[in-house]
Amino acid sequence: MTAYELPGEPGAGSRPAQRPDPAAYDAVVLAGGAARRLGGADKPGVRVGGRALLDRVLTACAGARRTVVVAAPRPTARPVTWAHEDPPGGGPVAALDAGLRHTTEGHVVVLSADLPFLEEHTVDRLLTTLRASGADGVLLTDPEGRDQPLVAAYAVPRLREVLALLAGRHDGLAGLPLRRLIAELNLTRISDPVASFDCDTWDDIATARARIREHGHVLDEWISAVKDELGIDLDVDTRLLLDLARDAAHGVARPAAPLTTFLVGYAAARADGGPEAVAEAARKAAALAARWAEESTAEAPISGTRRQPDVAPDATPDTRPDAG
Repeated sequence: MTAYELPGEPGAGSRPAQRPDPAAYDAVVLAGGAARRLGGADKPGVRVGGRALLDRVLTACAGARRTVVVAAPRPTARPVTWAHEDPPGGGPVAALDAGLRHTTEGHVVVLSADLPFLEEHTVDRLLTTLRASGADGVLLTDPEGRDQPLVAAYAVPRLREVLALLAGRHDGLAGLPLRRLIAELNLTRISDPVASFDCDTWDDIATARARIREHGHVLDEWISAVKDELGIDLDVDTRLLLDLARDAAHGVARPAAPLTTFLVGYAAARADGGPEAVAEAARKAAALAARWAEESTAEAPISGTRRQPDVAPDATPDTRPDAG
């Protein structure tokens, strides 16, 4: 899914100006580069857990008002604005400047496209820390304590000011390393060994693919992948659905588990509901499964006695003379 947008103020027109949302942010994702350590492979398109690395990063910054990807256009799971550095191949600082020209919010998260374990809560943490600290930016550090300026949040006015300063000082931004940029900024640092993990080599790719299949990660990874594939942004209580599937499997029959969870989702969708509708449908189905299980485990009738027909607990026998 790709959206092509021109830079400028979105929604400009005759409507009254709205106050800026202090929690709003834009995202710039750098997805260019030669990927020499991957033999020139299309790194943003390499799949981990069935999803392209770029799509995994786009999921992590799904809350952005506008997401700008600096790279040649390609199909993506979420709508983005495309940009390119001038000259092509000008390096990360030039690419960042190109992406920033399409943003309008006061804060921006800047991300590389090779972060398989980046999640939305890490993006939120970067932004929350930035707003509370008053710094120019907040970035992650890797397990060795090295700065990761492409897993960071920045104050846009100061970032633009420093980029203009560097462009004037070096007659342009092409070829400048990121360390020149961060040396001019007042930065706060957060340690996150998992979210800062990036894929530079095929060994890194293999490590990422192995990790998501570990017992503690595989279910969440699978659910995220399915939601991306189906274009679903709905966040639901996974444990609630797993409990429902267990109850249906044990109380009714094993095939009842997947069919029941499907029907719960279908019912919630028909109700045009969000997570609350899913929870309510799951509650009703779980109650039904419990009643079903109670009946199956009820004490069997004593041998030789006539089994009474099933009636509701509050039913009153019909004693009329002609009752049959």
